[in-house]
Amino acid sequence: MTISFGIDRLLADPDLRKPLEGRRVALLAHPASVTADLTHSLDALVAAGVKVSAVFGPQHGVRGDLQDNMMESPDFTDPVYGVPCFSLYGEVRRPTGQSMHTFDVMLVDLQDLGCRIYTYVTTLLYVLEAAAQHGKAVWVLDRPNPAGRPVEGTRLRPGWESFVGAGPMVMRHGLTMGEMGHWFVRHFGLDVDYRVIEMEGWAPEGPGFGWPMERVWINPSPNAANVNMARAYAGTVMVEGATLSEGRGTTRPLELFGAPDIDAKAVIAEMQRLAPEWLSGCKLRDIWFQPTFHKHVGQLSSGVHIHAEGAWYDHSSFRPWRVQALGFKAIRSLYPDYPIWRGLDFKYEYTDDVLAIDVINGGPGLREWVDDARAGPGDLDALALPDEAAWQEEIADLLIYN
Repeated sequence: MTISFGIDRLLADPDLRKPLEGRRVALLAHPASVTADLTHSLDALVAAGVKVSAVFGPQHGVRGDLQDNMMESPDFTDPVYGVPCFSLYGEVRRPTGQSMHTFDVMLVDLQDLGCRIYTYVTTLLYVLEAAAQHGKAVWVLDRPNPAGRPVEGTRLRPGWESFVGAGPMVMRHGLTMGEMGHWFVRHFGLDVDYRVIEMEGWAPEGPGFGWPMERVWINPSPNAANVNMARAYAGTVMVEGATLSEGRGTTRPLELFGAPDIDAKAVIAEMQRLAPEWLSGCKLRDIWFQPTFHKHVGQLSSGVHIHAEGAWYDHSSFRPWRVQALGFKAIRSLYPDYPIWRGLDFKYEYTDDVLAIDVINGGPGLREWVDDARAGPGDLDALALPDEAAWQEEIADLLIYN
């Protein structure tokens, strides 16, 4: 069965578009907001007669031109259609009252990665909250979760909410953006006109295990280069809170980790010794790399490349959060005094007086497990397994695609 994303169904079905007639429509989009024939959603909606009155862009911008984290995008006017383009990762993170008055219905067409820390889900929450306040409607044009249905990781702890932690969800949440919107509405008690234009034919357990093989992958952000990255991201994103390189400045960012002063072969061997059961479903390969920018720029580094692809990939058993946690644990075991964590001087997503690794994990539990020489794999499972089970139970009735 051919898959149709939300944008494709909206464009193909006049009845779906009918409620938009005579209404001002905003589009929240990025470079991966494209139709099946790779037309950008903005162009396709205008061509279909939708009255687009404003465009909004998430982190990295509507055009996806900003490479690194915490690089802010300015507002601008679209040069083709003359409509305002508002940045939700610039002077503001939430839509302003002024921008909310430019439309009646916002269409959210964002390709997500299925991970709590990927900021597009937080932007969706902020849009829903603003829409509830201003009496606007929000439609999510749904897209696949390329990481599929498996869930993993600890839940964000109370008081640890941030732009990379919108609420008490686990790291790898298993939901599409449309489903996540339903969870936000229920969890936060939002009184908002919310609708999902559902996909047709998406089989999260079918070929591709989340990402349909017949669809081209377009980077939703500059360093989300392929499906392997999307699968590994719920683990490798934690390296942003470490002194190790996550591969920014290479052609395979967020699929690897390493540094000039570690031995990747030894790290892999130690990972296999500590918890071989956590390494099922993927293949670890030792590599050399030299970042052209970012951490360890210009330095030859020894690294571990995580391959969640090819003959080694098993969707049901691959656990990226545990794989990366195990990588940290192996480095701590081999090099007890290694400065793994970035310090308080690094203000991750504009937070103060907290370590980046704790912001990323929504609490200190994972870092404390890594640094405790007495703690083994079972101790991290004791933290994560109850959260994973509770999350699966909580979202069971929200799953649109089975």
